[in-house]
Amino acid sequence: MFQFLKPLEFPKPYADRVARLRVPSGFLIVIVFAVFSHPTARSLAIGLPVSVLGLGLRAWAAGSLAKNQRLATGGPYAYARNPLYVGTLLVAAGLVIACRSLGLGALFAAVFLFVYLPVIQLEEQHLRRLFPEYAAYAAEVPALCPRLKPFPQKNPNPFRAGLYLTNKEYQAGVGLIAGMLFLVWKMLG
Repeated sequence: MFQFLKPLEFPKPYADRVARLRVPSGFLIVIVFAVFSHPTARSLAIGLPVSVLGLGLRAWAAGSLAKNQRLATGGPYAYARNPLYVGTLLVAAGLVIACRSLGLGALFAAVFLFVYLPVIQLEEQHLRRLFPEYAAYAAEVPALCPRLKPFPQKNPNPFRAGLYLTNKEYQAGVGLIAGMLFLVWKMLG
C-alpha cells in the first residue's frame, strides 16, 4: 500500500508551488467544513474519538521528533515513517465523520493527494540528504500504513514534552477543539 511513495526528486519550482498550496488549501477546507457540515449527536460521538486518536498520534510523534538534529526511528516512527501525516489523516477522518460531509471528505482526499503526498516526498528528499541512514530505514518502515512490528532502532526517541512544545503541536489540539465546538454549536443551532 502507498508504494507510489518511492523516492522521487521534485524540481525546486514545483516544491515551492506545493509548499505555497498548504495554507490556502487549509483555508479552503475550513470554509467547506463550516458551510457543508451537518453534525448530529451520533456523528460527533463517532467522529470525535477518531480525531482524538489522530491528535494523540500527532502529539506522540511531535514529542519524539528533534527536527533536523537526528533521524527519528523510535516511538511512532518505528511503525510508520510519517506518523504526523497518519495522525492528520485520522483527525480529518474524524472531522469528516463528525460533520457528515462527503464533500469535505472528497476535498480533504484531493488536498492530501495533490498537496500532502508531494510534501511528504519533498520531506523525504530532505531527510535522505541530511541522514545517510535514512535509506535503510525507509526500506524497512512504510510511509503511511503502519507496520505491526516496530522497527528495531538504536535511538528510541522517547516522548519529550519539550519537543512537543518546540514543534508547536499544541496548535493542532487548539484547532481540533475549535472545530468540535463549532460542530456542537452548529448541531444545537
